Amino acid sequence: MDNRSRRIDLHLHTTHSDGSLPPAEVLALAQKAGVSALAITDHDILDGIPEAMEAGARLGIEVIPGIEISSRYEDAELHILGYYVDWKDPELQSRLTQLRASRHRRNPLIVAKLNELGLALTYQEVQELAGTESVGRPHIARVLMEKGYVQSAKEAFTRYLADGAPAYVPRELPGPAEAIAWIRAARGVPVLAHPVWAKQNEAGLLRLCEELKAHGLMGIEVHYSTHKPQQTADYLNIAKRLDLLITGGSDFHGVTKPDIEVGIGRGNLKVPEKLLEPLKKAAAAF
Repeated sequence: MDNRSRRIDLHLHTTHSDGSLPPAEVLALAQKAGVSALAITDHDILDGIPEAMEAGARLGIEVIPGIEISSRYEDAELHILGYYVDWKDPELQSRLTQLRASRHRRNPLIVAKLNELGLALTYQEVQELAGTESVGRPHIARVLMEKGYVQSAKEAFTRYLADGAPAYVPRELPGPAEAIAWIRAARGVPVLAHPVWAKQNEAGLLRLCEELKAHGLMGIEVHYSTHKPQQTADYLNIAKRLDLLITGGSDFHGVTKPDIEVGIGRGNLKVPEKLLEPLKKAAAAF
């Protein structure tokens, strides 16, 4: 580990979902960034955890088994992070399999819309590039990049894939209370990811978090790569008012978010180690 001060990163993606690097390579980057503990939080899949744990043991980095589950709340998509989940739990595995199946129903519809717009690609090409069961829009974006239709994933989403864009198709998703229940049933700690996605002002987000806490929410992601200082302050205030755990992470993906680095986000992210102990205590209480 280099001489930069130690930090944690509780929001990371690998090739097992929509990240571009395998778990061992993500861990190697974490070591270079001075990360002492991290969570692999792939979308709807837990398959990257064993490799991450093996690499963590080799590099001296604590690996927290995690998950990120998408949910639908009114007109917003909320993501619920789960920490210290029992990643071998058969019921959780079954539920995640169903979520991945919903992706496979949606993705061909997106590809068909892109074809109608004159963009030549197939779902088979997307699946082959993804190399995982958890296939999503970022993989479609990468195919569009490789074919030269767009220069970046951001452009792919803006022009074609984002909500309201011409190739967008809504996805079948559980409600946030259901996603929280799945995580708690697997003895995990549920946390609201990147709260800005809720499309609420501070008062509205406070009400939402109160509602979700009644359903078992235990924390909120305060520190995040793209949070502005005022957002971080607002989310910290909500966490303190509602006695929610404070977490944070980079949301590293690799090529689809090239400006986000492991451990440091856009260069100014630091999630302090002291936030890990309360999270561990919450998990140990199950």
